[in-house]
Amino acid sequence: MKETVLITGGAGFIGSHLANELLAHGYKVRVLDVLAPQVHGEDAKRPSYLNKEVELIRGDIRDPHALDRALNGVDSVYHFVALVGVGQSMYQIEQYTSVNNGGTALLLEKLFKKQVRKLIVASSMSVYGEGLYTDSKGNPHTSANRQVEQLKRRDWEVRNGSNELLKPVPTPEWKTPALASIYALSKFDQEQMCLIAGRAYKIPTVALRFFNVFGPNQALSNPYTGVLAIFASRLLNDQRPIIFEDGNQLRDFVSVYDIARGCRLALETDANDVAINIGSGACYTIRETAERIARTLDKDLEPEITGNYRVGDIRHCYPDITLARELLGYTPSVTLDAGLKDLATWLERQQAPDRFHEMQSELALRGLVV
Repeated sequence: MKETVLITGGAGFIGSHLANELLAHGYKVRVLDVLAPQVHGEDAKRPSYLNKEVELIRGDIRDPHALDRALNGVDSVYHFVALVGVGQSMYQIEQYTSVNNGGTALLLEKLFKKQVRKLIVASSMSVYGEGLYTDSKGNPHTSANRQVEQLKRRDWEVRNGSNELLKPVPTPEWKTPALASIYALSKFDQEQMCLIAGRAYKIPTVALRFFNVFGPNQALSNPYTGVLAIFASRLLNDQRPIIFEDGNQLRDFVSVYDIARGCRLALETDANDVAINIGSGACYTIRETAERIARTLDKDLEPEITGNYRVGDIRHCYPDITLARELLGYTPSVTLDAGLKDLATWLERQQAPDRFHEMQSELALRGLVV
């Protein structure tokens, strides 16, 4: 008989797909989720997309009584609870730290008293800051960064101390973290707290560093969600996608179906005490991706390139997924175009309020857009 698995934050986008993946492979699934208004709406009810076989406990990760209920009879835990949004984290610092860091701390204290077979925590590409770069001699640069004065000149690319243009390359897990936002700091804290505690209390633990995840069930009303959902919301309202800088930033866009499979493999393999990249293994510019989703949605709308930058944004970052292949047997199977077609089919049945300017105004008010 398969085990019972808890997914904290499991009523959200990625968690709901993981629940489907686990149920399809014979697991029992329980979810703890507060159903936050920013994601689920003000009158949040059980999401219609959440599989009916999932046991849902509505509660806050910071509530010890809710955690006790959620952990009762559980064999393994996926910790997905997190407030998400680089920009928003820069002005809701207490809230992000309370939920992401404090919630993780309480969960770990509960797990000390109740040994589980495995703990898997959702981490993020954001922990890297800028990705890995090399110079003209092939030397790696693990702490490359851009200066504010450079960005004010609209000089977007990453250079070394000699002003040499650096080349982005796939980012491996050994790359030094460079935490450029409160969100990134909280995600790094989440993964490291889990790995450290797992080591100390002999709980096999894996941190999965997700890259830019997309697919059905994304929160289209949340202006701090994934960039593809933001672009889709704009396009469905016949508005041009808005892109910061020059649009040539490189990112990896990975299907939520591949993410869910990678998460299941982390539970079923012997991987332990390690952080692992989960991505598609391909990279595209933000501009190209906006154009692709516009074509998929049959919208003749070119992206608007602002030439502005947001504090906390990075230039290029996409993953080396060798470790996921070796340790998990993970192979991405959904291409960007196939994933966008699937997303478009789902979007046809959705209402997508466009709240981009609300987000932009919040950031500008605080001097976080320049």
